[in-house]
Amino acid sequence: MSPPVTLVVPTVGRPSLGALLGALAEATGPLPAAVLLVDDRPGRPRRLDLAPPDRLASLTRVLRSSGRGPAAARNVGWRAATTQWVAFLDDDVLPPQDWWAALDADLSGLRSQVAGSQGAIVVPLPTQRRPTDWERNTAGLERAWWATADMAYRRTALAAVGGFDERFGRAYREDADLALRVMDAGFELVRGDRHVVHPVRPAGPWVSLRMQAGNAGDVLMRRVHGPSWRRRAVAPPGRRPLHLATTAAGLLAFSAGAARRRWPTLLAVTGWLIGTGELAWARIAPGPRVPAEVARMVATSVALPPLATWHWLRGLAAHRGAGRWPGRPAAVLFDRDGTLVRDVPYNGDPAKVEPLPGVDKALARVRAAGLPIGVVSNQSGVGRGLLTHDDVRRVNARVEDLLGPFDVWQICPHDPDDGCGCRKPAPGLVNAAAAQLGIPPWQCALVGDIGSDVAAAHAAGARAVLVPTDVTRPEEIADAPYVAADLPGAVDLLLGAEATASR
Repeated sequence: MSPPVTLVVPTVGRPSLGALLGALAEATGPLPAAVLLVDDRPGRPRRLDLAPPDRLASLTRVLRSSGRGPAAARNVGWRAATTQWVAFLDDDVLPPQDWWAALDADLSGLRSQVAGSQGAIVVPLPTQRRPTDWERNTAGLERAWWATADMAYRRTALAAVGGFDERFGRAYREDADLALRVMDAGFELVRGDRHVVHPVRPAGPWVSLRMQAGNAGDVLMRRVHGPSWRRRAVAPPGRRPLHLATTAAGLLAFSAGAARRRWPTLLAVTGWLIGTGELAWARIAPGPRVPAEVARMVATSVALPPLATWHWLRGLAAHRGAGRWPGRPAAVLFDRDGTLVRDVPYNGDPAKVEPLPGVDKALARVRAAGLPIGVVSNQSGVGRGLLTHDDVRRVNARVEDLLGPFDVWQICPHDPDDGCGCRKPAPGLVNAAAAQLGIPPWQCALVGDIGSDVAAAHAAGARAVLVPTDVTRPEEIADAPYVAADLPGAVDLLLGAEATASR
């Protein structure tokens, strides 16, 4: 019997999405239970301009992930799925006509210990000339292991490891990281017989420079998986030592020249020229060697080593002390009014504090799981002169009398016009609460009832679950990656319960 499957496609609305959906509609074989398109454009863009083909129209839903990158987008997709298997495709691939049937054959009969099945990736290159640097780079996908351009996972395995690591903000290394964590959890991954075609998409002349941001992801891979991560992920060694040496030579040439030290300057310039020239030739030699391509390779080879070094240093700073992506958050923060207790505008009277239904039991579950909890709350009534700091403290004390102690309280007393960095949707309260708990913000989750709660969490790199109330605007619900009907449902989602949150 065919296993049920959900297809998840993260997208930023590229024209290739329409071609993908068209190819899927024409493919033969059993259709999935659902096709989930996760719109990862930032802000509040217009609805995706697409009309799913008739064969897929009733199966297709569009979710939002608020521009947080493909890792976060895929998490939104698989957590919304209810099937045994979740298949991932990129929005710029073209499945052949037998793809559904081939996927079904690949997944049927797999042992329970097998958690993932990879499809092959075929990159068509020009036959009448040598490929360009960008074309060769894209062709590297054919040799990639566990690439989510075509990868299927058991949902239980994704839940066991917490899904994709959302600290990978780009489409780079997040799939290899997930595969290593899944295998470390005792599961097996296999290669299937299916394939997709990955055309070389258009790219500007500076695409190789933009790609250097991936060096920060390499730092995170080493932090999480140790120095042998490249061997385990079957990743090529890279050129970082050469980039570092070339960059160091350039800096030495600049500083020695400024100090008017002739021989050190000449030696450093020579070293920089050798390093830059070797890189340029390594990129020019296998290519078409036409003037435009040669000029691009020379220009970008000058900028590439220092840019790669910069992103590597940025990664060292950003991922200092980073551990594995948790299956559940290390702490849960809550908005106060409208989330824990009924919203009484500018309330300074402890007698008016009334917990919402089910909140006490939901908090007890989080405490029983061993997770610290906290409250992050805007209290602009203080800045407006409608409340005093003591009023807020007395109301907070009453909340603890009714719901039990919280490990941290962070309150913003400022007026909205003060321009502070703590008032939600700014990340200040979340960052401060995380610092007080001694936990990185990305290991926290925030539960709130309006869009500013979600935005504050995302600005700090934390997860967020929206629990709508009567004051929650429809567009805030549509924008939230995770929505639960009530606080117990939000806790289910954060603690890894298999029941998905309602949307």
